Amino acid sequence: MLYFIRFTKHVKAQLAEKAVQAARAAEEALAGKKVIVDQLQEEVREAQSVVQEESSSLEREQANVNAALQAARQSQDQLKTLTHAVQTAKANAANAQTAATGAQKALREKEELVEAAKRRVEELLSQLRVAKQDLANTNRAAVKATAAANEAKANASRNKRRLENIRRMRIMKR
Repeated sequence: MLYFIRFTKHVKAQLAEKAVQAARAAEEALAGKKVIVDQLQEEVREAQSVVQEESSSLEREQANVNAALQAARQSQDQLKTLTHAVQTAKANAANAQTAATGAQKALREKEELVEAAKRRVEELLSQLRVAKQDLANTNRAAVKATAAANEAKANASRNKRRLENIRRMRIMKR
């Protein structure tokens, strides 16, 4: 029995030793697991920090994208406005060219009318010079004719008086 008690004590001691070893192993495993958990918690914090930073960066990038899209829309609107302005300017230029062409044609027509009027004035001045010369010639001829008529009348009166004088003298001689 002693042997059995010793054996039992020995078994109990071995079991206790094994229990202590198992407890130490469990504590070591627990400590290892705690280190792993601590490391994982640190990694989670770091990952959460990275997620937070990347989320903030993503928000900034999204704001940049939104601003770029807004700028692109505004640029497209400006392009449409400028395109419309260019089209309007082209139409205005075409209208101005048409008006200028019409004005040039009207100017040429007016110049032709002025030239025709100048030629008509020259023609009329020439006719006036001829008419004045003709009037002067006619006037001189009329003056000469009047003078000749007066002279003829005077000659006729003289001749009539002479004839009467001659008749009287003949009558007196009879």
